[in-house]
Amino acid sequence: MTETALRDAKAVVVLWSPRSVVSRWVRAEATLADRNKTLVPCTIEPCDRPIMFELTQTAELSHWQGEPADPAWQAFLGDVKQFVAKDVAAVLAAAPEPAPAQTTALQLRATRPVLAVLPFINRSGLKEDDIFAFGMVEDIIDALSLGRSIRVLSSGATVAYRKNAVDVVEIARQSNVRYLLEGNVRRVGETLRVTAQLIDANDGGILWTQKFDRPLNELAALQEDLVMEVAAHLGSQISRIELERALKKPGDLTAWEASVRCAAATGRGAWPLAIAEGEKAVTLAPDSATAHAILAFAYSGMVGRGSNEAHWRALSRDHIARALELDASNPTVHLWVGWSYAWCYEPEEGLGYLEQAVRARPTNAVAYHGLGSAYVMLDRNEEALAAWETAERLAPNSPSQFNLSAFMGCVLFKMGRLEAALERFDHSSRLQPPFYIPMAGRAVLFDRMGKHEAALAELRRARALNPDDGEETLFRSTQGGFRLMWHRNPDQPVLLATLQKLWDATTGNDAS
Repeated sequence: MTETALRDAKAVVVLWSPRSVVSRWVRAEATLADRNKTLVPCTIEPCDRPIMFELTQTAELSHWQGEPADPAWQAFLGDVKQFVAKDVAAVLAAAPEPAPAQTTALQLRATRPVLAVLPFINRSGLKEDDIFAFGMVEDIIDALSLGRSIRVLSSGATVAYRKNAVDVVEIARQSNVRYLLEGNVRRVGETLRVTAQLIDANDGGILWTQKFDRPLNELAALQEDLVMEVAAHLGSQISRIELERALKKPGDLTAWEASVRCAAATGRGAWPLAIAEGEKAVTLAPDSATAHAILAFAYSGMVGRGSNEAHWRALSRDHIARALELDASNPTVHLWVGWSYAWCYEPEEGLGYLEQAVRARPTNAVAYHGLGSAYVMLDRNEEALAAWETAERLAPNSPSQFNLSAFMGCVLFKMGRLEAALERFDHSSRLQPPFYIPMAGRAVLFDRMGKHEAALAELRRARALNPDDGEETLFRSTQGGFRLMWHRNPDQPVLLATLQKLWDATTGNDAS
């Protein structure tokens, strides 16, 4: 009777508390509701939700004392009414285009790409590998569910396809997903190989495929590491594909797409563009904590690079506060809020948020990128380097790899590892030739090594490759980058003085 009621319900409200999170019945009912897309959860007492629901958008009502006008309560009622009227997909498809300020966080969540993980095939034919293949699917779903950039269906949604051959496009249609992940496991000598491939639900085309090998005699110890590696590479690929989709769209953006474009612009250091896209996302979805947090980071990028630091810092702090007010438990919010604090020259404030983001999303390269930024500003250089090396390992083909490599060059420079710093600066320039930070880094480093003419030539080249930025903007951006990287380091005044000396010496000269 309860199961029938759950299946027929248009909305299933799950109340999370220390008692309900340990109840297998509540967890089972929440899983069924999530599968049916009728789950409307809220927290009524502080608690750690089950891992598969920990990062699901959840109303925070622990503070609520029954006041009808409470904003959080009213927002929660609004979400429930959306579900009761119709299911979310039908509401979004049938409703007239809302005014920009009417888009809700619920609608924003519905625009995220959805992924279904199909049962992995055991090509070895051994019983123990069949169990391993089944466990890989469950573990990959758990790992991917730690993030909020994609929504992952539970394994129950695809278990029916385990032994029934169904066309992948038809599976996608039935599951209403954008992506499918399929894979297999097989033995190759003394190695167990896991092959995974990401499929475009629209046409069945393969978007990405990769093989992951582990020695059979070490598999028990390395199984978790294998799952994390598969999940990290998959998450990175989906983020890249979603970014390309958003950047190619000419207009009529959703709040989700505007947020993706904002984040992409920050990765390229295109701060005015990031601010424009972030403001668009917040206008479209004013109750989206993620949109406010990403916009806060876009504003923080202008601190130290613009002519009005106090203005940009105040704007960033306003959106930090709004993001935390809307959803203080969201790891994506923690990531962007922490990074915003750091780049507003408050790394102590940001570090805790960034560490929380990494704990919650251990396969997210961007979280480690942000964490390294806070560490380097606190002059914790070894920890910064380790965080950035982890980010590079998790997302080796990230579009912001050039930025990460330049940052690593700076921290190696700080640590006195000059040859390694030059290699990193060179790598960054190969990936993004006009990027000014590695060129300025080489210029200052050459000057320190006594290669004054090489230093001047490098800075002339940086200025010649960035003519559209304007001389003052380019200098402020370069200076601001160094101020961040050397924030707590006693060598900062000497470094900035060297940059100023080289800049003055190349002013008015040709770049030839």
